[in-house]
Amino acid sequence: MRRWCSIRAPREAVECVVIGAGIVGMAIARQLAIAGKNVVVVEAGSAVGTGTSSRNSQVIHAGIYYPVGSLKAALCVLGNKAMYAYCQERSIPFKRLGKLIVATSLQQEKTLLRLQETGVANGAEDLRVITAAEAMAMEPELNCVKALWSPSTGIVDSHSLMLSLQADAEEKGVALALNSTVLGGTVRPDGGLNIVVHETSSAANKPVDELVSTAEMVLSASYVINSAGLHATAIARNIEGLSSSSIPENYFAKGNYFAISSSKAQFSHLIYPVPEEGGLGVHLTIDLGGATRFGPDVQWLNLSTTSVTTEFDYSVDPARARSFYPEIRKYFPGLPDESLVPDYSGVRSKLRGGSGFDFMIQGKKHHGIPGLIHLFGIESPGLTACMEIAKRVCQIL
Repeated sequence: MRRWCSIRAPREAVECVVIGAGIVGMAIARQLAIAGKNVVVVEAGSAVGTGTSSRNSQVIHAGIYYPVGSLKAALCVLGNKAMYAYCQERSIPFKRLGKLIVATSLQQEKTLLRLQETGVANGAEDLRVITAAEAMAMEPELNCVKALWSPSTGIVDSHSLMLSLQADAEEKGVALALNSTVLGGTVRPDGGLNIVVHETSSAANKPVDELVSTAEMVLSASYVINSAGLHATAIARNIEGLSSSSIPENYFAKGNYFAISSSKAQFSHLIYPVPEEGGLGVHLTIDLGGATRFGPDVQWLNLSTTSVTTEFDYSVDPARARSFYPEIRKYFPGLPDESLVPDYSGVRSKLRGGSGFDFMIQGKKHHGIPGLIHLFGIESPGLTACMEIAKRVCQIL
């Protein structure tokens, strides 16, 4: 496995720097390498995919919820097909389980029909509204008045997917610099960038601001792709020569998940309520091992700004389960008392406080810098769309 070894030099000239080795960053690095670019991926963590990519529901989405004509819609629908093809080709574990979006009141039926119209317009043409009897025949534990059936929704082993993208990238010559935090940079007159990288030792497993500094250097890059996820806006603010007016305001929504301690939940499909403000509602997902979990909720974090070393609290407060029970019982009335136990959490990067805002992929036309691309607000369906996002980045370059 190739690793970039020259980070200790004071300055290094490279063609492309990808900041962030999450699933989107590695997909971009892979695509750039396929296009013949010389690529270095700079990652603050000690391994690939340890941030947002390791804290999602692992769902392959169909493209139902997103506004017609949006990047989310276009890249999700294309990404759905690309993801299944890639997983099948590389023997990455996945299951096309299908999803039921359920209306649990007559008032929600109109929302369900609007979702179907939007999804079909986006290209998810296999959507079908089914009766309560049909839905409950598929899932005997379910309660609903009507449902929207999405057969192309599924789940994937995101860890195996990450490792496959990493292997593809490194096979094509991509170099990976781990434990390397991008502090900021400077725009050069030729449109390229000088990126300041702080390398740290992770031997003690300490927080970033407590790690022992071993090197700091400058990468002189022709192209820089800022795919740093939760830290993308903080890195952008630290680039001298980039107008602050091009950097969007960022919001952070923590999503908590709970597992079920009882064997009562016997579901074989993903179950989603109609969407809510800030997210898709507390839904039921199933992992490849058959375990059931519920989430995420929406817990807005009081973070007006972040730094490149900001660490997020991923602990799950057991008391939040109280708000889960009434929401889940709308579609799963048999949920036993005291059966929910904390599982895990993730943080979503949002460009405004509500739901529905699009991905933002900024190139020269947005900020005037030829060699710089920012990816802001890459939340769900980022996993599904990762390879199509990568293709879009390459098109911009």
